[in-house]
Amino acid sequence: MKTVVIASNNAHKIDEIRAALDFEGWEFASLKEAGVASDPEENAETFEGNARIKARAAHEVSGRAVLADDSGLEVDALQGEPGVRSARYAGVHGDDAANNRKLLEKLAGIPDAERTARFVCALVFVDEDGTELTARGTVEGRIGYEEKGTEGFGYDPLFLPDDFGGSRTFAEVSQSEKTAISHRGRALNDLKAQIEAQMRR
Repeated sequence: MKTVVIASNNAHKIDEIRAALDFEGWEFASLKEAGVASDPEENAETFEGNARIKARAAHEVSGRAVLADDSGLEVDALQGEPGVRSARYAGVHGDDAANNRKLLEKLAGIPDAERTARFVCALVFVDEDGTELTARGTVEGRIGYEEKGTEGFGYDPLFLPDDFGGSRTFAEVSQSEKTAISHRGRALNDLKAQIEAQMRR
């Protein structure tokens, strides 16, 4: 059995990863489940950079294969904000309600056509021997005027993906519908194809 440490304790992310990377003989464990203490400073200016920081730090501590992601929201009218600071946009890491309030305040008065945005996910997989694979996924959409839906997390209640015709937020659809088109789902599909290609060598 190959154990892959997911450099996160976010249950939503872990569920998505387990569902997407269903390789026979692989099991996935959160940092807590694996007993790995790793909380490096994420000070890179790119999603890939932060994912690499997390993956390398957990690999160094555990010596195991590690998968890390960094993801966030880029809003065109705000020159790419909140970007790599998505989780701490309002100042406190993981305060979804405050982050969403700040985003709506900054977009006050911005017309629909200019509220375009995208979710971005970067994945870095470091195998036991230190070899590295990277993957990236994006989903285009726009920011609504109010929160809608109760599913998901983060900016999901405000994000209206183009794939749904801009009619439903990520928080108004099932997990399976979201995963089929989400930035993380697309990045995981990319990574899965790369791992499968390596397995065939």
